[in-house]
Amino acid sequence: MPKITCPARFEFLDEIREFVARIARAGGFNDKEVYSLQLAADEAASNIIEHAYENVSDAKFDVTCDMNGDTLVITMRDTGKPFNPSNVRIPNLKADLSERKIGGLGVYLMRKLMDDIHYLANPETGNLLTMTKRRE
Repeated sequence: MPKITCPARFEFLDEIREFVARIARAGGFNDKEVYSLQLAADEAASNIIEHAYENVSDAKFDVTCDMNGDTLVITMRDTGKPFNPSNVRIPNLKADLSERKIGGLGVYLMRKLMDDIHYLANPETGNLLTMTKRRE
């Protein structure tokens, strides 16, 4: 399975997006689908950088991306603070913009853009996020 290891810094998000796009295009996803996959990966990686590795300057995490039949599988593994996505409330998208807090849409977007999301926190092996998307 193709893998990259990235420093947990926002300036490496382009590398992750390009990695996902390359595998997705080779797997037969169209441009619109590739964009959605990149956005989901970007949101997941941003959450790792911002939350799992908050105040950690030398952290890294692994991103794997591969086709399994007609399904693209993206995994991200980190050793930062664990996170439970089931604790994230669905944002009120109908609320007035002045009443909404900044951020908070990452998990919502990942759920909307991907077919399946699975998160596992393990104190010994770290956190593992697996996102899958079937080709249309």
